[in-house]
Amino acid sequence: MKVAVIGGGAAGFFATLSVKHNHPQAEVILCEKSNKLLSKVKVSGGGRCNVTHDAMERSYLIEHYPRGRSFLKKAFHQFQVADTIDWFQSRGVELKVEEDGRMFPTTNDSQTIIDCFMSEAEKTGVRILTGITIERLVPEKGRWRLIHSEGELKMDKIIVATGGSPKATGFQWLEELSIPIVPPVPSLFTFNLKDKAICALAGVSKSNVDVRIQGTKFQTDGAVLITHWGFSGPAVLKLSAFAARELAERSYTFDVRLRWLGQYDEETWRQSEEWQDLLASKKQVLNLSPPDVPLRLWDFLLDRVDIHPEKRWIDLSRKEKNRLVNVLTNDVYEAKGKTTFKEEFVTAGGVDLSAINPNTCGCKNHEGLYFAGEVLDIDGVTGGFNFQAAWTTAWIAGQLK
Repeated sequence: MKVAVIGGGAAGFFATLSVKHNHPQAEVILCEKSNKLLSKVKVSGGGRCNVTHDAMERSYLIEHYPRGRSFLKKAFHQFQVADTIDWFQSRGVELKVEEDGRMFPTTNDSQTIIDCFMSEAEKTGVRILTGITIERLVPEKGRWRLIHSEGELKMDKIIVATGGSPKATGFQWLEELSIPIVPPVPSLFTFNLKDKAICALAGVSKSNVDVRIQGTKFQTDGAVLITHWGFSGPAVLKLSAFAARELAERSYTFDVRLRWLGQYDEETWRQSEEWQDLLASKKQVLNLSPPDVPLRLWDFLLDRVDIHPEKRWIDLSRKEKNRLVNVLTNDVYEAKGKTTFKEEFVTAGGVDLSAINPNTCGCKNHEGLYFAGEVLDIDGVTGGFNFQAAWTTAWIAGQLK
């Protein structure tokens, strides 16, 4: 049996190795259009490679995927986080868990993962072709012809693991096979602000912030990082992923509301002991900030609502108290534009999951054609979830059921 895997990234390599595990006698060719293999693995996680996330419960794991939950719910029954850990561990790669649940190789070096893949590929006899572009797939009497930039290959099975494409034209060669494509849009990006005043605080972060896209149902909470162009951090990246299509439709012009005190809305904050204690204090407002609000941010918020930093809490007027409550629980900024978040950039969109069997990752309309990784309309938030989806779909596809 001859099998071609298209794409030399994380999903492509894992699918290749899955084929060799499940079908040791198969002749496997890995095709990569560039001259670099595993380039995204190399830079992921700041060069450490965020292999997966310590989310052992499937119900918790699937919550981190804005798109593809139903598909992954079935797929994770076959290969999930524990299987990923076992796969690497059995090949001498130990993983560690960080406080936020992200998992990295204990070496803190993505080259460890790359070396593991390359070693396994060599050991199992995988043939790797780089610098060739697949131009067309042609089904022919139960087999496949791969028309590429250097000629053509005749194969029995094909696994497509080409990754996401920022433009719909990147999927045209698949559409020619009548495979439905969900138009791609960016996911995992940071928010640019029209008014850059708060950007003077670049580098300041605040934990436990409730963030919402005004006029929509999209809301999340977590840490927010102020940058030179606007807002970033886990809460913003997660929100950008879940609201990816909505924000694209709005041309990335929208209002973002921050509730700096997390769970406190206006009413609960007014009734809280913390607020009452502040109002009773004889200290200057700048010298006594609400819980966990960094000093530079607090100074900025005071200026934003025109309250003199040397004024005592106990001397605040009713209007000043109202302005403070509002800025802490309902602080709104106009976002205009986005910025790609380093190497974590992914796309929402790709091969429509309605055309794929989640139990095999095979195409329903074409026998012998399988898909794995980000080429599918599956994407997760940052933290190792996109890699886990890649490992899972690649492992299933490699079974060639």
